Amino acid sequence: MRKVGIIGAGAVGASAAYALALMGTCKEIVLFDVAPGVAQGKSIDIAQAAYYAPQDTLVTHAQKSSDMKNCDIVIITAGVPRKPGMTRADLLMINANIMKSVVGDIVQNSPKAIIICVSNPLDVMSYAIHKITGWNRNRIIGMAGALDGSRMAYQISKLTGISAKQTGSLVIGDHGENMIPLPSKVNVGNIPLSELISKKDMEGIIERTRFGGAEIVKHLGTSGYYGPGRAIAHMVEAILNDTQTIVSSSALLEGEYGYKDVSVGVPVILGKNGIEKVIELELDDETKEKFKISVDSIQSSIEILNENNFFKGEL
Repeated sequence: MRKVGIIGAGAVGASAAYALALMGTCKEIVLFDVAPGVAQGKSIDIAQAAYYAPQDTLVTHAQKSSDMKNCDIVIITAGVPRKPGMTRADLLMINANIMKSVVGDIVQNSPKAIIICVSNPLDVMSYAIHKITGWNRNRIIGMAGALDGSRMAYQISKLTGISAKQTGSLVIGDHGENMIPLPSKVNVGNIPLSELISKKDMEGIIERTRFGGAEIVKHLGTSGYYGPGRAIAHMVEAILNDTQTIVSSSALLEGEYGYKDVSVGVPVILGKNGIEKVIELELDDETKEKFKISVDSIQSSIEILNENNFFKGEL
């Protein structure tokens, strides 16, 4: 059917729908948002834009998330940002409860779907979806590395003047302050990046990639949405077309890298089954320590959910 549902028709969700419609990747896209009229208005606008796409795409909206039925892929962008006076625990519980509500509808109405989680804190929300659904890990994927990797490729291209199309990208760890860009493992064309730029320049790329989102916020007053939207579309295309593409994504680890029962960004192969394989890289001691810090940060947030009995009485 190649039907994609998007829960949350804000800037990121709508940008993903727009990218998918112009690419002609899907047969049908269904938008849902809790704000009245938002999904309907944006679905009409995107459907009209799709007139100029290479293939027809039906773009519609759902009045309720439960109306989104028989989707092959469901993208979740729903959630609230942290507000003044809100603690980390407050934000975690609010967004986790939003996940529980919408995921319940997905399980009931699109029981064979693959879920792509975009809601923040992304790794923790991806983990929560695993626990709520009880589905195999290949069907729950967090979108993080696809975006952070594109930001790293952008920084490399800016520095070298070489097309970003020839630039690899690799980011692991959590989608946040502890992300770990790995330009040392990247090639530009067939040439290792380390042979094109200095170690100091490499460190600069790492720093600018880590704060790539903050740079956009500084100028716009809000986070980016075109980049995330296109990164989501890239992942959807890999799944629907079974391209067996390597993309860094938040995945539930089952012993890889020495960790279990935690979702964190690692390179995976995406295909028709979702995550076809988790790729386990050889990490040096310094990177292993950084990865541990990243995992510990995610696990501390998962512990907050446990302390608040979030996982008791799942679906």
